[in-house]
Amino acid sequence: MDKQTLERTERLEEAVAHLTRIADDLSGIVARQEGEITRLSRKIGMLMEREAEREAEGGTIPLADQRPPHW
Repeated sequence: MDKQTLERTERLEEAVAHLTRIADDLSGIVARQEGEITRLSRKIGMLMEREAEREAEGGTIPLADQRPPHW
C-alpha cells in the first residue's frame, strides 16, 4: 500500500473508533433513560390510583375541576 492509502485507512479507523465510542456512550444513556421512564411511569400509576381512591372515598369534586377562589 502506498502512503496515501495508509493515511486514509488510518483516518477511517480513527473515525470508526470514535463513532463506536459515541454509540456505546449513547447506548448507556438510552438504557439509563429507559430505567428512569419505567420508574416514573410506575410512580405516576401509583399516584393516579391513590388519587382515584381518595376521590372515591371523599366524594368531593377533584381539585382540578374546582373553580379558583377568585371566580
